[in-house]
Amino acid sequence: MANGSIFDGKLLQAHYSPRVFAYYFKQWEQFHMPFHRHDSMEIMYVIQGDCVVEWIESSTFNGDEEAVEQTKLAKGEFIMLDANLSHRLIVDDKCRMLNVEFGFEEREAEYFPSIKQMAEDERSLRALVSSQSSYLRLRDSDEVYHCLRSLVLELDGGSGGGKLLERLLISQLLVRISRLKEMSATSGWNPTEQYVRSCMEFLGQNYDRPIAVRDVAVHVSLHPGYLQRIFKTHTGKTIMEYVTDIRMEKAKMLLLHTDIPVADISDYVGTGSRQYFHALFKKHTGRTPIEYRLSMDKMKFSDLEK
Repeated sequence: MANGSIFDGKLLQAHYSPRVFAYYFKQWEQFHMPFHRHDSMEIMYVIQGDCVVEWIESSTFNGDEEAVEQTKLAKGEFIMLDANLSHRLIVDDKCRMLNVEFGFEEREAEYFPSIKQMAEDERSLRALVSSQSSYLRLRDSDEVYHCLRSLVLELDGGSGGGKLLERLLISQLLVRISRLKEMSATSGWNPTEQYVRSCMEFLGQNYDRPIAVRDVAVHVSLHPGYLQRIFKTHTGKTIMEYVTDIRMEKAKMLLLHTDIPVADISDYVGTGSRQYFHALFKKHTGRTPIEYRLSMDKMKFSDLEK
């Protein structure tokens, strides 16, 4: 038995797995779509440009303009529309979008982690499924688009080894969306928080190479001075203090869990010269890298003896 809507508590009572029915990239230009509906959920993600999405909450469309609701979407924003919701797209200029239509199929419990099983471990997903809504509009910080793009690439060019990765990716997408919804509800969609979050993600992915404030500012398209101010306000640290903390935590992990020579650790965490790394590490931990590794080895040996 199939179920089109994610806003349905039924998904928490039996075992349903998500399935993609259609997906496409599309460049729209001066286009007014007629109202229509389909049996599946639809994600409409704006990659470039902007558009207006209109929908009608009632179960039947009677042509009453007063019943029509709308929202404008810009780059990096998306809307997830419920199954059987009458809606249309309006593009006055140009808009490039990625659309994915999906629903749910009832499966045996052991088939694959179902929405019910995932919701037992993921609070945000449980809240999303339990919410009584007909749409969800959010601004992305690239995480959802990354999931969407990975899913579409797998659907287009799967290796033929089965549907496992496809199921994992659609499940990951739904969890990302549910977490984004939860975060937006608590943050009130403060734009500066989104910029800071993007900065933190960028730093977490690039700490292993030289980074300057201007590099981070270019990534989020903000003036370096303004970015420094909002980052310090939200985190209590400067951008360089934050990336240094990341580097020191990574260094401790590598010293503790790998056999990488101490002399090479600086190359893995982006601190430059070995001398600077040693001085920085001792400042943060009170020990040199060699002392830290030896002390951790002693602790592990002591634990084994017990």
